[in-house]
Amino acid sequence: MREFDRLAIEQHNIPGYQLMQHAGMAAYRCLEKHWPLAEKVLIACGPGNNGGDGYVLARLCHESGLSVMTIALSDTQLLQGDALTAYNDAVASGVVVMQYYDDVDCSHYDLIVDALFGTGLQRALGGDAKAFVEKINKALAPAFAIDIPSGLLADTGLPAGVDGLAVEAEVSLSFIGLKQGMFTGLAANYCGAIEFDNLDVPAAVYSGHFATANRYLGADIAELLPPRKQATHKGQCGHTLLVGGKIGHGGAIRMAAEAALRVGSGLVTVAAHTSNAALISAARPEIMSFGIDKAEILKPLMAEANALVVGPGMGVGGMATDLWHRLINCEKPTVMDADGLNILATNVKVYDNWILTPHPGEAARLLGVETSEIQADRFVAVKALQQRYGGVVVLKGSGTLICDQEGNISVVNAGNPGMASGGMGDVLAGVIGGLLAQGLSTIDAARTGVWLHATAADSAVKMGERGLLATDLLPHLRGLVNPGVSPTANS
Repeated sequence: MREFDRLAIEQHNIPGYQLMQHAGMAAYRCLEKHWPLAEKVLIACGPGNNGGDGYVLARLCHESGLSVMTIALSDTQLLQGDALTAYNDAVASGVVVMQYYDDVDCSHYDLIVDALFGTGLQRALGGDAKAFVEKINKALAPAFAIDIPSGLLADTGLPAGVDGLAVEAEVSLSFIGLKQGMFTGLAANYCGAIEFDNLDVPAAVYSGHFATANRYLGADIAELLPPRKQATHKGQCGHTLLVGGKIGHGGAIRMAAEAALRVGSGLVTVAAHTSNAALISAARPEIMSFGIDKAEILKPLMAEANALVVGPGMGVGGMATDLWHRLINCEKPTVMDADGLNILATNVKVYDNWILTPHPGEAARLLGVETSEIQADRFVAVKALQQRYGGVVVLKGSGTLICDQEGNISVVNAGNPGMASGGMGDVLAGVIGGLLAQGLSTIDAARTGVWLHATAADSAVKMGERGLLATDLLPHLRGLVNPGVSPTANS
């Protein structure tokens, strides 16, 4: 982002203060959009260009008749360059700028604007900055972050300090480009709704630079899942084999199997512990369920399948490991999830035709590190997993990352906190497996599956986040894999 800023100024002859004025105007439009009734605004300005953006916004707010209090975190006598120009213009227009003081009261404002540090801060907040951000977060008024919430690292989505302190914004407005860290890790706790403005920089600024990640928004769903021909039969719609479901864990494999059905797999077979097989078929008779007590039973089942899902409720010892070794030699498109990943961690194998779906704890076991190291830089972690194990890797979590065989990363930031309940990962594995069985490539099945799963959860959460069940997603999945079809079209 800093390079884009430099190119706009140096190679395309756009004055830095012109960019700053565009940023201030974009922030003003965003303020009007999200808080049209705000009358009293507190704008907190830092020592650099992010603070300069804030001074431009303060001037625009003042000129529009809003009551504006502007707090300078640093000595305004030390301002330089464009930030100094913005400060002088604001003061000349009548904006009152006060130096930060310990007992500054943030409680009487309709909105607090964070123009403290933006992407320039690479260290933990300290001193007056720390105290001020704590006040902002405790205030009843919503916070509006300019460029990125102060204290949040733009590359990783984590706060810069171990205390987890950064501005908790209701809306964040990003300039010129979207920062990858705003879409994964803990970023959702801080960024709120994300808006964007390119500040009218020429398209040539972006040429020759490749995105470190791409947001996947499901735009190709209709192409990947077109309407079926009228004479289609189940044998043309893929056969998914799911293996898992040890004693006491039949629910995991059953949810995964039903998810595969709901995204359109024509046939779905489950191989589970004999104590679960009959129960699974009884609960969902469309699932063909086989009890397995030895690995050899898998041979004919694997021969009939188009794709495998390995791991939900599988276990890791004895029989499970025997099954796992048989399955990975099948050489069919495979989703490796849950205990399948835990076995893989101690039986390292590289395979190009599988999709690994670890959560951060499983990812840590696969790389032999602590979970905190995975979360410290999820972009580095997902690439490391792909390089070690091959195929496509889905690193689950807030802002799920998908890395393909070429190292390209996609991010899906749909989803919500209601998904923090048991079984969500099992449903995702089934969704991806069902798409694989229908002929989608590993990367298309992974990206589309993650998006479908998260978007279904966003549809299902309308009654509230607490109490959302993994199985609540299933009817919404059916609607999403039939784009353009009215829910009542076939009733």
